[in-house]
Amino acid sequence: MNLGIDRFLQDSAIRTGLKERRLALLGHAASVTSECHHTLNALMDCPGVRVVSAFGPQHGMRGDKQDNMIESNDYDDPHYGIPVFSLYGEVRRPTAEMMETFDVLIVDLQDLGTRVYTYVTTLTYVLEACAEQGKSVWILDRPNPIGRPIEGTILERGWESYVGAAPLIMRHGLTFGELAEWFVAHEDLDVDLNVVRMTGYEPDSAPGFGWPAFELSWVNPSPNASSLNMARCYPGTVLFEGTTLSEGRGTTMSLEVVGAPDIDFDSMVKRMSSMAPQWLAGCSLRRCYFEPTFHKHAGKLCSGIQIHTDTASYRHEQFRPYRLAALLLKSIRREYPEYELWRESDYEYETDRLAIDLLSGGTFLRDWVDDPGAGPSDLDDRLSKDEHEWSEIREPHLLY
Repeated sequence: MNLGIDRFLQDSAIRTGLKERRLALLGHAASVTSECHHTLNALMDCPGVRVVSAFGPQHGMRGDKQDNMIESNDYDDPHYGIPVFSLYGEVRRPTAEMMETFDVLIVDLQDLGTRVYTYVTTLTYVLEACAEQGKSVWILDRPNPIGRPIEGTILERGWESYVGAAPLIMRHGLTFGELAEWFVAHEDLDVDLNVVRMTGYEPDSAPGFGWPAFELSWVNPSPNASSLNMARCYPGTVLFEGTTLSEGRGTTMSLEVVGAPDIDFDSMVKRMSSMAPQWLAGCSLRRCYFEPTFHKHAGKLCSGIQIHTDTASYRHEQFRPYRLAALLLKSIRREYPEYELWRESDYEYETDRLAIDLLSGGTFLRDWVDDPGAGPSDLDDRLSKDEHEWSEIREPHLLY
């Protein structure tokens, strides 16, 4: 297959009309060609292309910032001398001064296919800014590594935040180019948008089911997105960022493991299996122990589980990470009714709303977990409703 950046470089006809225009790149560490050349370098070497500035999202253009709420500064690229502006520093949206540097914004970001990924929010912000300033946006499309399945709830009105800027469902099943087209249509933006499509992309095909396994190198789009397994688990495991449980930050298995030093996870797995065994389908759960070197429970031995989707037992259409994560939370609440489960510290600069509500896009998940009378069928009814609705919403925007 060919990525959007590959086609942009290979086909001069695609670049027609850009010769006299000033280009800016919004990219990060995973902005690479199929041959692992960084997009900024490739564009600088491309005939008829003039890149005059660049932008970096959360974790920076180089992907060097490890955790959330660690900002990047603006700087001049040491090799090319162009300004590189941070969209996760003093500002989250490009300023008028930044916008004046370019005519066309080239966006080449690797997404994870989950609403709670700040690159999605950055995409919405730059689309709005370019619409306001009359700038063009070109999306160099990339695979959604977790493919087409849909899961979760749609973000509720009033619960917009930096981890949920628009009414997306948690696991949306769109590529970045498709996301851009959906957002432009949803917000009725007057913006010149051009998606450079991939060729040969088959999101339903084994063994990658969205990610061209053995064809593209996995480059971490953020420091803790270290594998395809993590990406598959992320629509569920990201919820644990809103809890007092460790989601594995400070280990080599971030967002693939979940644990705590004071919970018996043998009992949790048994309870989950008895409550809703169908929600554990499609993957392997491994009991494990780990000791985070930083972040939650640093230096403490945690009991936990690791989710594996990297074995022959993986079933793409059956695996439901959101339901699996919700079931674990419900099991903990039933086994430990007084457990301080919900994180109360600041999350993505929010101080007044609980992180779990920001992540889930409303209070429904937390209310369900905390309600002793609510069972799996109650959550499934809500999820199924939103999943059916999103399936219809996204249909006109599918490009592959």
